[in-house]
Amino acid sequence: MKIGVFNVVLQDMSLEEACAFLQEQGVEAIEVGCGGYPGKSHCNPAELLADEGKRKEFANTIASHGLTISGLSSHGNMLHPVKEVAARFEEDLVQAVLLAEQLGVKIVNTFSGCPGASPEDRTPCWITTPWPEDFSKALEYQWNDVLIPYWKEKAAFAREHGVKFALEMHPGFPVYNTRSLLKLREAVGEEIGANLDPSHLLWQGMDPCAVIRTLGKAGAIYHFHAKDTKIDTYNTAVNGVLDITHYSDEQNRSWMFRSVGYGQGTDFWKHVVSELRMAGFEGALSIEHEDSLMSGREGLTKAIQCLKDVVLREDRGSMYWA
Repeated sequence: MKIGVFNVVLQDMSLEEACAFLQEQGVEAIEVGCGGYPGKSHCNPAELLADEGKRKEFANTIASHGLTISGLSSHGNMLHPVKEVAARFEEDLVQAVLLAEQLGVKIVNTFSGCPGASPEDRTPCWITTPWPEDFSKALEYQWNDVLIPYWKEKAAFAREHGVKFALEMHPGFPVYNTRSLLKLREAVGEEIGANLDPSHLLWQGMDPCAVIRTLGKAGAIYHFHAKDTKIDTYNTAVNGVLDITHYSDEQNRSWMFRSVGYGQGTDFWKHVVSELRMAGFEGALSIEHEDSLMSGREGLTKAIQCLKDVVLREDRGSMYWA
């Protein structure tokens, strides 16, 4: 396994500076945002696709610092009910796939996208209950009329270009848990897998280790985000976990994102790493910093240090004792 970093936390640096910093910290992989919500601070696919020299310079900058690219990320809502909004995210995703092919990167990270509840809507609608029946009907529309047809087309596109999509199971989108990820994968093919981020699973009441084991048996873990979550037991007891309080109002939220080790502790991350190994995942643990109590630099360095203590680097070897 490798320790990786999602580059967005270092977007105030140049790519050269960011890679040099990561090398100094002992990081071995970088996940590169190239569109959608992560932006294009270090990687503009249109420019790199149009200029082979710039593309080689980009790849050499990363490789010269001993880093590999764990994935290209274009997290967006390609299924947004406003066509102009969806089109911008769609263009970014397509360019990410084309660039991944040119760079020899096999994984593109994104979201499933979220449509409206009907063809007339102009706002995405995340449905969390089957009743009243309006919601069940809306779910049928979202999955059968929008989500599955879109991803069947995208799966074929990915197959053509030798890449796979790692969807982040994220509340706010129809693919937000294990069941919904596997449902879409079954419907469209193995070009769809998970960018498994424990932070979103934890606050929903899921056990990330159980999710890893289930998705691992299906061969469906394609990428991994190392991000933690701390549940506020008092606020959750009062208001539950479906919390619309702003992320900056930490004392009143039911949960908050934390740097690795500050939400669940080191023992939890040891279990996660062990489950990943049993699942056959030997990729990068890509640190995503979204801890509002720490600066990006401090949160990142603390997460790196925590993972250094738990990551399994060597081949497991033979069982000489059995």
